[in-house]
Amino acid sequence: MTDLYANTTPGLSSPAVDGTMIVPSDAGDLSHVTRAVYVGTGGTISAQLASGAMVTMAGVPGGSLLPLRIRKVMATGTTAGQMVAFW
Repeated sequence: MTDLYANTTPGLSSPAVDGTMIVPSDAGDLSHVTRAVYVGTGGTISAQLASGAMVTMAGVPGGSLLPLRIRKVMATGTTAGQMVAFW
């Protein structure tokens, strides 16, 4: 398949080029700092942002696409599920 944008340098406003399911963990970072996070099942997300700041987001609705640069999603305090990291 032809990719017309294969030689274009991606920026933060570009569409994501890869992704993976998020497994919340108090110990391990995600494989990549995200560009966005899809939330399949709503709830609370406790996360560490790319800056190192810790945040807790309550009442995140299922089906949300959050444009956040996240390095870690904590198991403790996270009730949202079926999350996908995009970068």
